[in-house]
Amino acid sequence: MKDTIRQLLQQALTQLVTDGVLPEGLSPAIQVENARDKTHGDFASNIAMMLAKPAGLKPRDLAEKLIQALPASDDVSKVEIAGPGFLNFFQNTAALANRLDAALADAHLGVRKSGPAEKVVVDLSAPNLAKEMHVGHLRSTIIGDSVARILEFLGDRVIRQNHVGDWGTQFGMLLAYLEENPITSDELSDLENFYRAAKKRFDESEAFATRARSLVVKLQAGDADCLALWTRFKDISLSHCQKTYELLNVKLSMADVMGESAYNDDLANVVADLRHSGLLVENQGAQCVFLDEFKNAEGDPLPVIVQKADGGYLYATTDLAAVRYRSNVLKADRALYFVDQRQALHFNQVFEVARRAGFVGHPMRMEHMGFGTMNGADGRPFKTRDGGTVKLIDLLNEAKERAYALVKDKNPTLPEDELRRIGEVVGIGAVKYADLSKHRTSDYSFNFELMLNFDGNTAPYLLYAYTRVASVFRKLGKGFEEVTGTIVLQAPHEQELAARLAQFGEVLNSVADKGTPHVLCSYLYDIAGLFSSFYENCPILSADTAEQQQSRLRLAALTGRTLKQGLELLGLETLERM
Repeated sequence: MKDTIRQLLQQALTQLVTDGVLPEGLSPAIQVENARDKTHGDFASNIAMMLAKPAGLKPRDLAEKLIQALPASDDVSKVEIAGPGFLNFFQNTAALANRLDAALADAHLGVRKSGPAEKVVVDLSAPNLAKEMHVGHLRSTIIGDSVARILEFLGDRVIRQNHVGDWGTQFGMLLAYLEENPITSDELSDLENFYRAAKKRFDESEAFATRARSLVVKLQAGDADCLALWTRFKDISLSHCQKTYELLNVKLSMADVMGESAYNDDLANVVADLRHSGLLVENQGAQCVFLDEFKNAEGDPLPVIVQKADGGYLYATTDLAAVRYRSNVLKADRALYFVDQRQALHFNQVFEVARRAGFVGHPMRMEHMGFGTMNGADGRPFKTRDGGTVKLIDLLNEAKERAYALVKDKNPTLPEDELRRIGEVVGIGAVKYADLSKHRTSDYSFNFELMLNFDGNTAPYLLYAYTRVASVFRKLGKGFEEVTGTIVLQAPHEQELAARLAQFGEVLNSVADKGTPHVLCSYLYDIAGLFSSFYENCPILSADTAEQQQSRLRLAALTGRTLKQGLELLGLETLERM
């Protein structure tokens, strides 16, 4: 609807330029917002106030001329002027009802992408191998997964890239420890303890550290024995990751792994090509790129180091190789990097170097989708009681157990297997939703009690809201798709729910554009609340007439499908009863 109003306003502005009311060359960004007070319309625009000065008119006078120039539209019943010159648009409820009927008949709920379909690389999760995933990997994994799902739903071709850390010093350290302590595959499967012991040796023994570094060189040179051991480490690590992804209900598989090692053969070429382009400068033996727009506190340019004095490569080198692979081989239109906000400078530098060096042969928008940290109750990064790193799998298992206990307390007569299933869906969903419902750039504090609450903007509340809709149809013995008739919007609670349901496509397009799943969370929370008010004020099964019952059932069916689809796009499973 907002797009429709923007189009109508654009046509009106064009007409006013033709009539000489507005000067030529104006190209304002036409803002249309949801009206807060529905008695004053459904949507509002301040365009008259924006353009009053260049028009040489009072805002209200220009608003009058805009109304006169607006083309007729079946979607708009009337337009009024409010306050100093706001334009308030009232949507036609009959046209709105027709749109919702069409959405209910459509597998995609009437949702379409606002622009052309694109090929999008989504860089997400990216744990370091040789140790288990910890809570610090949660945000990249689930925010990236949600945005990837939404892009696919809108019609984009999404290529997931799990840029795992599977190369570098830590593997030399592990290989050196394995030389000293030959162990079985079963022992090696306990990666955390193995890594901790190897790190202890590395920190305590200079001879061990020297041996570890030499093994890194052998590994990078392709030594067969080193590669065989490295492959064992990698396979075991990835199997740990895969179990976590499956528990999280995240769409990542072994086929999506494109680790640092995948670019190893191109790193020397990256350095050579930077030298050939004239960007490379030697500084204290290291090969660097200096860009004037990136400076330190003293005003000196910050280097992008691509090769150390000892010949080793850095994250920047690998990321540059990944940029040109994604642009020139995958030919992506967008590349979204779901990586900690603290890496913003690194990615800004890498993206600019890639552009200057001509590594982006196929036009590709590179976007760092940074996020804040998950903190404990004390506001500091989440840790175990003894100050250690929290394993992600342990956190998720605890969430399942807490949710199971909560559900069992409320429904002690349910079969054990059903209680376990509900506990898993509610527990995992609660952890994910608590994260996704916060703006990704914000830090947030992890709190089991809040996230498992059945009141407020939480997963349990939304999952219950969906089961409430489903229960209406269960009483009838029908599915959402079996309701006939048409939607007729008469009561205010019907109209408010309908107007918000019609915004599903707009919300998804916004999330896809900005990488902000919290917008979808807020929308679903609104839908759940509006349905609750509708349910309490507009009887469904005891409606006055058969036609009214069918209309309200169709509105409920669209609510149920929207909640289910929205939760699925967030990566949450739904339940038919709780």
